[in-house]
Parts: sequence; structure tokens; C-alpha cells
Amino acid sequence: MHAFTTFFLNLIDHAGYAGLFVAMTLANIGAPIGSEIVLPAAGALAATGHLSSVWIAILLAVTAELTGQSIGYAIGRFGGRPFVDRYGTYVHFHHAEMEKVEGFFARYGRFAIFICRFIPVIRGIVGIPAGIAEMPLGSFYLWTFCGSLIFCGGLILAGNALGSHAHEVIGAVQKYALLIIALAVVATIIFFFVRSRRSQSQARHRNPS
Repeated sequence: MHAFTTFFLNLIDHAGYAGLFVAMTLANIGAPIGSEIVLPAAGALAATGHLSSVWIAILLAVTAELTGQSIGYAIGRFGGRPFVDRYGTYVHFHHAEMEKVEGFFARYGRFAIFICRFIPVIRGIVGIPAGIAEMPLGSFYLWTFCGSLIFCGGLILAGNALGSHAHEVIGAVQKYALLIIALAVVATIIFFFVRSRRSQSQARHRNPS
């Protein structure tokens, strides 16, 4: 993921808004591009003149997220679960992610789309289960837009505020993003281990030998 993200950071630096649009669109159909790195970097590049306007950067980032999520929605709507079974591994979307998103849908309804805009990995593939569930497009686009505007706008403006040190900002974000990802992986492993042990314990209590 680090090398992939670095490639797209360089693409944005050289191709400008087009590179930002491509990066954020791919990030929203499951490509392993760290949006948490790309967006602050785009803000920093706007502050140093590599991109002409921070507001155009935010607009393009949100538009790209809507584009990527539209593709995901169409895949889920017309490909359904057979697509997840056959191709999910290529976009890092497996049954575990499907179950997690469906849990959010069951608990929060359509508002789950907004919540998922702030959850790493899931934010990039939530359009697929939304399409499978045949969520009304009005609700899907409304909550996707609101969540993406806050997520993209916040990170781009944060990078813009620190933009006088663009290269240092990008390096620091890369460094700490990798640390955060590592901690998230460890936390996920611990969570599933504890849940597995708890399920086994409950099963033994229900079925004493």
C-alpha cells in the first residue's frame, strides 16, 4: 500500500487535479490508496501552488468519491453477491466486510452510509453492499455526499493549513498513517480473538457435555 500511495502522490504532484480525481476514484472502488495520506497532501500542494485552489481540490475529491461509489453501487446492484464471491478479493472486499456493513445497515438504516464514510477500508467499498441492498439512490447519494464533504474537506484543509512544509507534511502523514494502520490491524486481530473466545465460552455454557 505504501508504494501504491506514493505513486499516486507523485501522480497528483505532476498531473494536478486529474491525478487527484483518478486517485480518489480508484480509492472508492477498493484500490489500496490511502485517502488519509492523499487528501492532506493535496491540501499541502494547493497551499504551495502546485494546485491552484484548495476549493477546487475539495470539489474534485468529493466528485471523485461520488464517481467511485457510483461504480461500486452499480457493481453491487447488477453483480450482486456472486460478484463478491468471485472478485471481492481483488478489491479487498470479503464476507467479513460484507457482514460488518450489513450490520451497520441493520442498526442505522440509510444513515449507515454516512457512518461508513469515516471507517478505513470499508469507506472505499460500501457502495457495493448498498447496491446489493438496492438502497434508494437519493439516500445513497445524499449520505455519501455529506460524509465525503466532511472527510475530504477536513483532511484537505488540514493539509492546506500546514502547506508551507508540503514535503514534511507528506512524509509525516505517510509515517503516522502506517503506524495507525498497524495499530488498527492489531486491534482488529485482538477484537476477533476475544469475540471468538467469548462465542466458544457461550457455546460451552449452552451445550454442557
